[in-house]
Amino acid sequence: MNKFYWKNRNIFITGSTGFLGSWMVKYLSATNSNITCLIRDWVPKSELINNKFINRINIVRGNVEDYFLIERVLNEYEIDTVFHLAAQAIVCISNNNPISTFETNIKGTWNILEACRRNQKVKKLIVASSDKAYGDQKTLPYNESFPLEGRHPYDVSKSCADLLCRAYYETYKLPVCITRCGNFYGGGDFNFNRIIPGTIKAILINERPVIRSDGNFIRDYIYIEDAVLAYLLLAEKMDNENIHGQAFNFSNELQKTVKDIVNIIITLMNSDLVPLILNEAENEIKHQYLSAKKAREILSWEPLFDLESGLKLTIDYYRHFFKQFNE
Repeated sequence: MNKFYWKNRNIFITGSTGFLGSWMVKYLSATNSNITCLIRDWVPKSELINNKFINRINIVRGNVEDYFLIERVLNEYEIDTVFHLAAQAIVCISNNNPISTFETNIKGTWNILEACRRNQKVKKLIVASSDKAYGDQKTLPYNESFPLEGRHPYDVSKSCADLLCRAYYETYKLPVCITRCGNFYGGGDFNFNRIIPGTIKAILINERPVIRSDGNFIRDYIYIEDAVLAYLLLAEKMDNENIHGQAFNFSNELQKTVKDIVNIIITLMNSDLVPLILNEAENEIKHQYLSAKKAREILSWEPLFDLESGLKLTIDYYRHFFKQFNE
């Protein structure tokens, strides 16, 4: 990350109280950039609020479904770079509430794209897609040339948003790039139905970790600070217009079952708790992992954290958080 690159830049971030968004603000707030964040819900435990990063930004209350609000923000704050991170990102919630997921993930994305298209000051737009946009493929790892074949609500919402970005580049030459990452993990994720924070919390309160699936689903994991640095590097590299319109996978290129992840955490936390396997997960892809070859070759990107070091940092974060929270 080149801190001097971001000095005095006007940046707009959606989803800033979320897991990735909070960490993005944390990194950018150290660069003397001008950050404007769209905030729908007040989330006191988020990194953005809990660690006072919110005092370093401009706040706009609203949501990405409000097109005219997005257009106003881009104009009034003279935005140069947009990070569109807002999404309904929990798979089980998407399965239960597909309409709200489509409203946020699809309509929210076309609102951002259209507002950026109509604003000549916006020079860079990074849109967060997902490995789920690829759907259930027979050949792995996913690479960026694969078709987007989401089948379930969350996956479809990401496939659609991803394709909308492609349409706005091909039709209007909008300066947009797309990120497709594996599962984020790290401190500051308070969606405890996700396997990593949920497992750590369970062990800290001496309860058996819960696995919703049969434990054999295979996923790709990337530490949150590696993800933030990947987004920022991609934005910096977008000075080269040849990469506009392209998607990039960011990944540690791991294949770990849910059982593997839970057992690693149990070992790192010196616990003897046995996971409770519910085998209740439905409408989820069973095997996923990404190739990051394109990002390595074109962007010169490499992750800084391996799985064990990232998990140790994550465990330390929640130990401190729950100790502080309980005092």
